Amino acid sequence: MKIVNVIETEEGVILEVSVKPKAREFKIAVQADQIVVFCTEEPTKGKVNRELVKRLSKLFRKEIVLISGLTSKQKRLLIEGAQKSNVESILLAKSDD
Repeated sequence: MKIVNVIETEEGVILEVSVKPKAREFKIAVQADQIVVFCTEEPTKGKVNRELVKRLSKLFRKEIVLISGLTSKQKRLLIEGAQKSNVESILLAKSDD
């Protein structure tokens, strides 16, 4: 399956995600047209952003930078030094959980 919202750049991979706060558990769902990340934190004082960056850093074992969507449910994240094929395979494996 091809993931639409994964863009390879010179710095790494940009991931466009839709965030659903206050979920029971942190999980990632990959659909044909979007990547949905369910976060357990409430969307106050940047808690969701911190959880998102921390969990994805751990998942990809790379530095993650939130580049847009600070106060939005639609976010763009840069996975520094990552390759598109690796990111896609990790996302697909994780979304099966």
